[in-house]
Order: sequence, then C-alpha cells, then structure tokens
Amino acid sequence: MSEGEVIRVVLADDHPVVRAGLSALLTSLPGIEVVGVASTGREAVREVVTLRPHVAVLDLQMPDLDGFAATRELARSAPSVAVLVLTMFGDDDSVFAAMRAGARGYLVKGAEQEEIARAIRAVAAGEAIFGPGVARRVLGFFSAPQVVAEPFPELTDREREILDLLAAGMSNTAIGQQLGLASKTVANNVSSIFTKLAVADRAQAIVRARDAGLGRSTDRS
Repeated sequence: MSEGEVIRVVLADDHPVVRAGLSALLTSLPGIEVVGVASTGREAVREVVTLRPHVAVLDLQMPDLDGFAATRELARSAPSVAVLVLTMFGDDDSVFAAMRAGARGYLVKGAEQEEIARAIRAVAAGEAIFGPGVARRVLGFFSAPQVVAEPFPELTDREREILDLLAAGMSNTAIGQQLGLASKTVANNVSSIFTKLAVADRAQAIVRARDAGLGRSTDRS
C-alpha cells in the first residue's frame, strides 16, 4: 500500500459487545477505516474476499469456521490481505498454528490501543508482529535447541545401532565382536531390519541408512 493511504480493515469476532467495541476503537484511530465486520469465520472470509481490505483482524474462536481455518482460506483466496489475530488465547499451540495458517501478526486481547494500531499498520506494511508475551515465546522457540528425531523410529535401539555399523561397512562378525553379540543374534537383527525397512538386501539397507546420516562416525571404508 502507498504511504499515507488509509488502511482498510475487516473485523471479525463472534461476541457482539467485543466486536462493537473494537470497531469503535479502530474507527477512532487516524489512518484506519473499518470497512466490514463479521461474526463468523465464514462471514469473515466472504467480507474479506468481497471488500479486499488491507488487513483482516480475526478472533480464533468463531462459529461456522474458526479463525485458523478462516486464515488458511484467506491465504488461498485473498493472499494480499494481511491477517492479524486478536484473541484470548496466548498458548504456544494457538500462536504457532495461526502463524502456520498464514497470520502475519498475533495479539492477545487486552492489548493497549496503541499496540493494536501499531500491529495493524505493521502487518499492512508487510511486517510480522507479535504482542510482547507472544514474542517472547516465539523467540524462545527459535532460540531453544531443536530436538532431532532419531532416524527409523520403527527400529529398536539395538537394531538402529547395528544398522549404523552396517552402514559403516562392517560385517556381521565384526558387528558382533564390537557389540559383544553372537553372530546369530546379529544376523537375526539384520533380518528384522531388512523387514522393517522393506529392503531386499544389505546393499539397499546401507543406502537407506547412509541417506539418513548413519554410518558416518564409524565409516571405515
């Protein structure tokens, strides 16, 4: 949108008192115009698609179509419209589900008038914005060490250990010696690995394992 242009907003909330209060609040803000209101998610999508505002301010808990589904629908049918979530829910699941659905901003109800105005202007300008409490959790999520899932969760720990050595090019006998297992026990585990991974032979198992990052720390080839 061009500098100085009035930001056109569609507001959706299922509570009439909240909806009226937010509409009056936004209308009182300079440079912001409420062009449509909705009480359900389906109605919100219809209003946004018809009116093409700059910003859609959506609650998450609405009848007919909740805010998550409405946001996903708008991302598909009106991608130029920025969605700002304004809701009672500040939990991590709601925040990240809304962002995955396509929301550009997330505020918890009770935010100050200046914060709401700033958020609307920010998302209209293409920025992403979060309320203070939400922002701390988002930053915490991205700064926390990410847990890497173990490859091949269908395998037991012993089978994964054997597959790792198999991928390193070790024979059944060598694997048994390293792990202190009888050759027959290793062979039984290898057979079980082939079945679980749906591979026909040792070569296919090694390819699958190496593609998943196994066999590198002990690779002796």
